[in-house]
Amino acid sequence: MIKKIKTDDVRLGMYIHEIRGNWLEHPFWRKSFKLDNQKDFDKLLNCNMDEIWIDTSKGLDVVVDEKPAESSEALDADAAKPPIEAPRPAKKASSPVSVEEELSSAKEIHNNAKEVVTTMFSDVRMGKALAIEEVGLLVDEISQSLERNTNALLSLVRLKNSDEYTYLHSVAVCVLMVALGRQLDLNGDQLKQVGVAGLLHDIGKMAIPSDILNKPDKLTDEELKIVKQHPQRGWKILKSCYQVDEVALDVCLHHHERMDGRGYPEKLSGDTLTLYARMGAVCDVYDAISSDRCYKKAWGPAESIRKMALWKNGHFDEVVFHAFVKTIGIYPNGTLLRLKSGRLGVVIEQSKKSLTTPIIKVFFSARANTHIPMEILDLSKGMDSIESVEDPFKWQLDVSIIQGI
Repeated sequence: MIKKIKTDDVRLGMYIHEIRGNWLEHPFWRKSFKLDNQKDFDKLLNCNMDEIWIDTSKGLDVVVDEKPAESSEALDADAAKPPIEAPRPAKKASSPVSVEEELSSAKEIHNNAKEVVTTMFSDVRMGKALAIEEVGLLVDEISQSLERNTNALLSLVRLKNSDEYTYLHSVAVCVLMVALGRQLDLNGDQLKQVGVAGLLHDIGKMAIPSDILNKPDKLTDEELKIVKQHPQRGWKILKSCYQVDEVALDVCLHHHERMDGRGYPEKLSGDTLTLYARMGAVCDVYDAISSDRCYKKAWGPAESIRKMALWKNGHFDEVVFHAFVKTIGIYPNGTLLRLKSGRLGVVIEQSKKSLTTPIIKVFFSARANTHIPMEILDLSKGMDSIESVEDPFKWQLDVSIIQGI
């Protein structure tokens, strides 16, 4: 039986049939699910929804108080007992810190990741055996940084030039995969596996001639055919290494597949694609289109999300894409915004209240065309609002300097 109940009446063991409202307004990527763990229970109690729809045929019903009326003596005795505290939300494994506090550690992790990937990929290009001993430790560090503050590392991964794209793209996809995995409630070994998969997903490009891989002009049909071989070549490289698990092999081979079957190399579609391959497709495309390439300037973070939203029905899994947007925001870190007040500001952090009201660093007056004292502004507090997304090149601004990264 489907029934509507008050959120306060929800309890573990219920089957959530539907959480009505825009998917941006609550923390769940699934439309319906069994409420069987404390983490989801705590999320549900704190998502500001008044009513929830449950299915009593698949889970528990609301508790009905059927106790007989008690005597006044019994009530008096109960009143003398100490009150029983309601269960409190479970604490996180580690305490969160601010972006500023985490940024230093995030920079160190990011630089270390670049060195590890550059060395590993260069060894593969020279025909050496793949050595991935450091990869697991690196993914653990990335995961811990994201647990302390998601925004710090996510701010750094978009910073790359076209010369170092191949290496830092793999680092970025690793970070995005771990962050997305956390949003999708992956944990433990699963989270580590998707991180390793992100770091190794493009290793097949080391088998592609450099003059083709870094060609600044349009590729010929034959050159494009060679580039499209990198998933199979990467799979063969990883398959020869006994430490690499099936998740990394899967993402390496299938991160260019599409939900409509028009991807490559195997033209898989729909349910034939694993969750990990679907995650890899979203993370790979986002970082690719939001990065400068030798043949193309990057789209801004917000523009990249807008473009992907237009493609999502055929290209991406809708549920995974929605979870990805919740992970990085509608206005991802680094987006330059113009406010109704005429001020310009750069997104430095996502608000926990709404994806449409990020935290920004205001620094420029568009009306006066001059710099103004920097100020941190939380748009969720309603003091100002977004008018438009701006192109930093139009204003000749380096947003990474404004962000302090």
